[in-house]
Amino acid sequence: MEEWAPLGFRGAVEEFKRRLIETALRQSAGNRTHAARCLGLQRTYLLRLIRDLGVSAPPAPNGARQSTPAKSVDTPRTPGVK
Repeated sequence: MEEWAPLGFRGAVEEFKRRLIETALRQSAGNRTHAARCLGLQRTYLLRLIRDLGVSAPPAPNGARQSTPAKSVDTPRTPGVK
């Protein structure tokens, strides 16, 4: 408990989240979808936390695709339809 004191409340919460995510990623062999499911999070939210908290996620296993947030695609609109 004393190790968290110098960080303050917000810093301690961020450090706890960081460690929890790192543990989930290790246990899921870097599979971000599986780690998100184990943590009860949406995969996209986990990816945002990884980025925002500076979590060093292990590389995806060989042959696995990197999970990156989907880019929005503009779809053509039909005139008169909203």
